[in-house]
Amino acid sequence: MKQLTHYDIKNSQQKFPITIVCDAIRTPENIGMCFRISESFGVEKIYFHENSPSIENRKVINTARNTINQIDYEFYSNFDEILNQLKQEGNTIIGIEITDKSINIQDFNFKNHEKIVLLLGSERNGIESINLVDETIAIPMYGRNSSMNVIHSLAITLYEVTNQFSVSCKQK
Repeated sequence: MKQLTHYDIKNSQQKFPITIVCDAIRTPENIGMCFRISESFGVEKIYFHENSPSIENRKVINTARNTINQIDYEFYSNFDEILNQLKQEGNTIIGIEITDKSINIQDFNFKNHEKIVLLLGSERNGIESINLVDETIAIPMYGRNSSMNVIHSLAITLYEVTNQFSVSCKQK
C-alpha cells in the first residue's frame, strides 16, 4: 500500500448549488477552515459578516491554505438583508442548529431543494436570528457534549448534502 500525494489525486472538481452564510464567526481558524472545507466539497460561494476576521489575517491564510483564491466569497453587513436576498434568489435557508424543530441530518432530503444555503451560527451563540431559516438540521451526537465546533458540523453537513446530490446525479 502506498500513500498518495496531492499530485497523485485527480478530483472531479464538481460544483454544487450550495452557498454558506456565516453568522458572525469570530475565530480566524474557523474562517480559514470554512474556505478549505467549502472548496473541498464544491460550494459555490461563502458569505462572511464584515466583522469576521479579514482574509488577510495570518491565521486565516495559514488555515485556508490556497483555497481563498479558489472559491467565491463576499462580506455582508446586514444579516437579515443577505438572507432575504438569498431567499428571493430561490435558495432554501437551512440552519445547522439544534432546535425543537430540527430534523436529523440523515433524515433530511436535501435533493428536494434546488439551491441551498447552509447557515452557520457564531461559535458562542449559534444562529441568533433563527426565525429567518426555512429548516433546521441537527447532527446526532452520542457523547455527553451537546455541540461541536461550527466547522466540524459544516464538514459533516457538506458530506451528507454532496453525497445525496451525487447519488441523485448518478441515478439520472
